[in-house]
Amino acid sequence: MTPTMPPAKVYVSADALAYEVAKELMNLASNHSSDRPFSIALSGGSTPKRLYKLFGQEPFRSRMPWDKVAFYFGDERSVPPEDEESNFRMARETFLDSVPSAHYRMEADSGKAQEYEALLDDHLPKNEAGLPTFDVVLLGIGTDGHTASLFPGTKALHESQRWVVMNEVPQLGTVRMTLTYPVINAAHNIWVLASGASKQRIVQGVFSPTFGTPDWPICSVQPTHGSLRWWLDTEAAQGTAVA
Repeated sequence: MTPTMPPAKVYVSADALAYEVAKELMNLASNHSSDRPFSIALSGGSTPKRLYKLFGQEPFRSRMPWDKVAFYFGDERSVPPEDEESNFRMARETFLDSVPSAHYRMEADSGKAQEYEALLDDHLPKNEAGLPTFDVVLLGIGTDGHTASLFPGTKALHESQRWVVMNEVPQLGTVRMTLTYPVINAAHNIWVLASGASKQRIVQGVFSPTFGTPDWPICSVQPTHGSLRWWLDTEAAQGTAVA
């Protein structure tokens, strides 16, 4: 049986990709009717950074309903918030400091995974399985097929109960905080953003798999009730069925 491929949109450049993601997020947030804020889990990486820079610029800075939006994080490095490697610092400097939205940093440097889990429990609506449901989870992919801080061969790949964990990543000699699959897959919208030639191998493995294609962590991102969409530029999509 041929596997069902997730929907994908391909754009001429990483900048064009980021602009279309920003527009779609603005549309979703503007049409959000719940009393709860529109919840977005942010990702680190170069492609999301382009998106965040757009948020700090016109027309998004003045047209996005910032007071209706709350920002969370999908993962974080075990560094202080002012560190150059911090996902929070990148988001804060590109747009969070200039908009009135609520935002919630992952304190990975303090190892406070249970506290972040409790925060999600308090702030997000639950689905019928009792899992917190984000409106949008933004994800990137690494050249090793990892997403969030779910790296190949790490313990968090098998976590089925906890929503947020500290995940030891031996190949990088570090520990990171990350959302787990149950929460990621419970989101209403899961968007994977990938650009550049370095992502071709992973994208080809997902959209044009062959015998022996590795079971990368990104392959376990499978929504339980929501939708999954890939946003690609032409370089990342080259050589695949969606190019």
